[in-house]
Amino acid sequence: MHTVGELLRQWRHRRRLSQLDLANAADVSARHVSLVETGKSRPSADMVLRLAAQLDVPLRDRNHLLLAAGFAPQYAERPLGDGALSAARDAVERVLRAHEPYPALAFDRRWNIVMTNRAVEPFFTGVDPELLKPPMNLVRLGLDPRGFAPLVVNFADVRRVFRSRIRRQLAVAPDAELTALYEELLGPDSEDASGPSVESDVLIPMILRFDGQELRLFSTITTFGTPMDITLAEVAIESYYPADAESAAYFGRPDGGMPGQGLLGSAAWQHDSYRST
Repeated sequence: MHTVGELLRQWRHRRRLSQLDLANAADVSARHVSLVETGKSRPSADMVLRLAAQLDVPLRDRNHLLLAAGFAPQYAERPLGDGALSAARDAVERVLRAHEPYPALAFDRRWNIVMTNRAVEPFFTGVDPELLKPPMNLVRLGLDPRGFAPLVVNFADVRRVFRSRIRRQLAVAPDAELTALYEELLGPDSEDASGPSVESDVLIPMILRFDGQELRLFSTITTFGTPMDITLAEVAIESYYPADAESAAYFGRPDGGMPGQGLLGSAAWQHDSYRST
């Protein structure tokens, strides 16, 4: 098991900061940072959290740092169905519903879908039921031939966007399960791994051939500001918008992407650990 000093040094290297950089940001001496990293000084819980904040360490990993330093974890991790998170859960649902008639969904750090709005539901038509079992994974749905892949006109572009986003995510916060998903679906052996980077593109639309026409969509990501719960810190809402007038007209139709009831209904929880009791 790594010491707190070793873990802090790993995070500092990951952020490409020197001991002096970190010390200046945290308003401590570089010598103190060095003593903590080498185990010659035992940091207080406040110091661990101060250094972690400057290193932008995720809440889950801040708990790991505290445990390694001999302190109790500070950040809770409750399912979204927990009563304590009811206000946040309601906020996610309101955001999703307010985005209708356009699709929107919420997912966790491993891209498992935890909630959708009704406009997402029609796109599950034809998807293999195995892929719809919880936890329903957005990356797998998007790239698996049994999922959305046959609908995506610019599949190589979308795949490269997934690769770029998950690679950046792993650089910020390594995760074994997400790494395994990346290697399975987006690793160096995948067919488009040597394709051009999307880093310099201003906007990459997703083009879907659906319901007899091509829909061009772009998306935005929403996260909670300053969350104090691990679950909330790891939830992201992806909202899709029409990228042209024809796509906007499709979603504006009375029957465009807005079923009454069906597979998901309205803003339905997907992952068992996120269900309300």
